[in-house]
Amino acid sequence: MNAKDVVVEVYGADVVCASCVNAPTSKDTFEWLDAAIQRKYPDHPFEIVYVDIESEPADDRQRSVAEMVKNDEYFYPLVLINEEVVGEGYIQLKPVFAELEKHGFTAAG
Repeated sequence: MNAKDVVVEVYGADVVCASCVNAPTSKDTFEWLDAAIQRKYPDHPFEIVYVDIESEPADDRQRSVAEMVKNDEYFYPLVLINEEVVGEGYIQLKPVFAELEKHGFTAAG
């Protein structure tokens, strides 16, 4: 798989999840991840998508994942890279970066 085919999805809602007191909002997490990935891997194109679980995602797969989050099968924010779960609730960069590197990303020197 080519790095340009990498899709990062962040599922969340405007309301901070009940078990995530003092954590950033899902939208803040989305913006933070976007900036962190661009900073570490400036030469690698990727797509990052925010999916609001309270709205009706147009894509069937995204709608299914959003339902799982709403049904407490996952905490939010939920981060997927190419449909692989890499974090939920309190998101950390290390597993996100590790997954990106499996897809050919290399850090800027």
